[in-house]
Amino acid sequence: MGRKKYPDGRFVRPVAQKPPAPPHSLLKDGVASPPPPPEPKPAASGSQEPPVEPPAAPLPSGSVPSLDFSPPDPAEQQQRTGARSSRGTLSSAEKKRRNMGRLTLAILTVAFGVNTIHMGREWEEEELAAKKLTIEDAPSTRWGRTKERFTELFDYFNKPAWPELLPPPYPAPHQKPYTLLISIDDLLVTSTWDRQHGWRTAKRPGVDYFLAYISQFYEVVVFSTQNFYTGAPIIEKLDRYNFYVTHRLFREATRSINGKIVKDLSYLNRDLSKVISLDTNAEHVSTHPENAIVIPKWNGDPKDNGLVAMIPFLESIAIYHSPDVRPILEAYQGKNIPLEYAKKEAAAKAKHIEEWNAKKSKAGVSAGSFSSLFGLSTQPAGAQSKSAIPPTYLEQKRKEAQAQYLEEQKYIAEHREELEKLLAQEQQAMAGEVPGSLWEAFDHLKGTPKKPEEGAAGTQADGKEVARS
Repeated sequence: MGRKKYPDGRFVRPVAQKPPAPPHSLLKDGVASPPPPPEPKPAASGSQEPPVEPPAAPLPSGSVPSLDFSPPDPAEQQQRTGARSSRGTLSSAEKKRRNMGRLTLAILTVAFGVNTIHMGREWEEEELAAKKLTIEDAPSTRWGRTKERFTELFDYFNKPAWPELLPPPYPAPHQKPYTLLISIDDLLVTSTWDRQHGWRTAKRPGVDYFLAYISQFYEVVVFSTQNFYTGAPIIEKLDRYNFYVTHRLFREATRSINGKIVKDLSYLNRDLSKVISLDTNAEHVSTHPENAIVIPKWNGDPKDNGLVAMIPFLESIAIYHSPDVRPILEAYQGKNIPLEYAKKEAAAKAKHIEEWNAKKSKAGVSAGSFSSLFGLSTQPAGAQSKSAIPPTYLEQKRKEAQAQYLEEQKYIAEHREELEKLLAQEQQAMAGEVPGSLWEAFDHLKGTPKKPEEGAAGTQADGKEVARS
């Protein structure tokens, strides 16, 4: 409201006042009605005061601003404007995207159906050879062939990294006729703990002699369920100069069956009739138990001789050239092999002595007995005949193997410095092949030859001297 000017020139600014509450008589249906305007009083004669204007009528209640907030009524909000709603309509880009999705789904469905039908085709010779199956062992029905080929798609996660774990055998006479697979955990080494040193890896008693001696008869392959970065340092300690262990297989060479780690010998690329697996866990050799020898785990006892006690049994198989090791291992299944074999070898030795004595008795009196009869011999007849008993074939071969072992150990002791130098050169050469930067790794992948660098002696790779500054 603005200022008002009276006839005498004065300006008066009215003061806003709160209108009094209307009486109950003025309430109509709960709404206050405006009071009637006051009647004007007649002005006195001769008065100079200007007439007083009546107060302005109050604003309607609907136009007075209020601080109270209340949500709008949904019924009042839903008002038709006459415009067409966009609900249920698609733009041209969205329609195109939907059509492309439907077309892609249809193509994938048709491709899946065609591939399923193709998986049920007949077996091919190359495919059976890769699977190491024969036509008699492979599934013969269409559903069986489809299922076999479909499950093969997921074999990347539960089969060995390579279809053949070992390279082809060496030609004779370099290749050993038998292959011996040896585990690491609790067989060759174990983890021990004490207050002074904490956790350490301990070698089993006689492990050095076992590897050196048995490697004369077998192609020794260390087959461990450990990863390469934990198992390889252990083998490097046991076979420092790579004399005894021919091949090394680690976790990536195993497969998974029902969540369990298994060493599947069918991927070994060796004749299984000449393969023996020495392990401490029956689950690891569950696919080929007929080729396995499961011995008790070594718990760290320093007086243990379980590993060395297996040598006579293993060497006898190789010495006698058994055509198939599986029937022999099956005969000793579940038995204490060192003890049972010692009984059989003792019985064979007694039979050999008996046969020799019977043969000598048929030949008559020996020359030694005749000379002793006339007092020409200084030894008793019984002692002379006992010393003349020839050794068995097994004892002869065993004596030759032990002599070869001693000769090999003597050679290592005499040439240890040279062997250490060769080992250091080999390690240095392997370290030089490792890329020192990301760019060298890219060059290695592309096959770019590495640039010659200055060595410790100031020479390049070609042997020419480099000028020193």
